[in-house]
Amino acid sequence: MRTTTVGDVAILLPDLDPEDLDHVNDLPDDDLHDGLVQDASWRGRQIADWSIRGCRITGADLGEITWEGGALYGCEIVQTDLSGAALTGVSIERCSVTGSRFTGARLIDVRLKDVLFDNCRFDYATLNRVSAAGSVAFTDCTLVHGTWSSCRLSGVVLRSCDLSDLELESCRFDGADLRGSRLHAFTAPLDNLRGVTLTGEQLPELTRMVVHALSVDVRTDAARGHDR
Repeated sequence: MRTTTVGDVAILLPDLDPEDLDHVNDLPDDDLHDGLVQDASWRGRQIADWSIRGCRITGADLGEITWEGGALYGCEIVQTDLSGAALTGVSIERCSVTGSRFTGARLIDVRLKDVLFDNCRFDYATLNRVSAAGSVAFTDCTLVHGTWSSCRLSGVVLRSCDLSDLELESCRFDGADLRGSRLHAFTAPLDNLRGVTLTGEQLPELTRMVVHALSVDVRTDAARGHDR
């Protein structure tokens, strides 16, 4: 295992040597441990109560896969397509996910702990009741047009991400680190953003959210002069 730091958060991640892993092409009938999966296609497959541990998955097509229950532990996922995937009740721990696509994916009742998503796409993705049980970070990710509802993501790090048109509904997002992220048309109840960390350049977007949430009537001095 290795430790990486994003902002103020330390994340414990796997450090796998491909030479120590067994090559896997076909989806096994049971749990998958210590495997090297390269360019495999498991699109649309259905798995339940399945565990993937200590594996490196590279260039795989897991689009529209349905996975209910089980765990992803100590894995590296690189340049893998999970577009349209549905993950329900899956625990993801000590994993790094790099350059992968979750466009239109649905994550429901997923538990995250020591997980780093780097340069991934979550556009149009739906996260429902996703919880961070430990350190979680998104770096250089695209999260546009997504909907996150009833999630518990206190202290999550979203550094240099595109959050345009991302909508939070009843999420615990307090203490999140949003520095460097694009917030254009980002929407969330103000109570969800208590204690977040921003840079000065992001304050205009925060002001926009406050004005909208409080229905503030902003008028120019000239307009007030005509009302006299």
